[in-house]
Amino acid sequence: MLSGVIVVGAGGWFFVVKVLVVNGSARMEKGNTARVLAPFLDGVKDAGAVVELFYAKRLNVAPCTGALYCWHKKLGQCYQQDDMQMLYPKLRESDILVLATPVYIPLPGEMQNLINRLCPLIKPLLSWRDGRTRARFHDDVKIRKIVLVSVCGWWEMGNFDTVVRIGEELAKVVDVEFVGPVLRPHAYLMAGKSEKAAEVVKALRQAGCELVTKGAISKNLLDTISQPLISEEEYRKELDEDYERAKNKLSG
Repeated sequence: MLSGVIVVGAGGWFFVVKVLVVNGSARMEKGNTARVLAPFLDGVKDAGAVVELFYAKRLNVAPCTGALYCWHKKLGQCYQQDDMQMLYPKLRESDILVLATPVYIPLPGEMQNLINRLCPLIKPLLSWRDGRTRARFHDDVKIRKIVLVSVCGWWEMGNFDTVVRIGEELAKVVDVEFVGPVLRPHAYLMAGKSEKAAEVVKALRQAGCELVTKGAISKNLLDTISQPLISEEEYRKELDEDYERAKNKLSG
């Protein structure tokens, strides 16, 4: 259940859901992650949510040192003075955390650093759930859902497996709901004007709206977003031709 923030207007009071988004792409606004994320966030805004978007590459976030200062010395506080000090209060006040990332091996470095630095939000009061050691967010952290939006260049959905597992594990560790995942394979083809690409854009916007209004995204929409834009045979033929062109440039 999303709590949101109470806003009082002329017609009375109502809840506004706060969504914090981190785009981990090194290409930021120009990447395929941004291309897929934009209509999704349009849908989130259509549903009345407040969105705050950050680019991991643009933030000054140092790697976690593993000192666990935030667990054993000053509870909930990180001693590193960088942009996480700006993000921590925003994260605490957010209802939904959206992690948007391309598939690297497996994540872009800046995104991995940011995820590791979420530790001060986690209460070091451990429990045993489903055969695993788990924790929870601190009581002042309002996040109730973590959403993964991910893109990759390869054709098959299996390329997302490791990134999806990271998102699922993070949600399980802090005991919140994992929503999605919203996955777009061979995402570079979204730059084209095909009918299928247009269907994906429409489904992304609907998915963002459903996230806020229903707290979940239907399997039908997720499948539409992930549908193949070309056949596997066409895809492999294109990549082989790209390789031959690159090889010829080297030898020429």
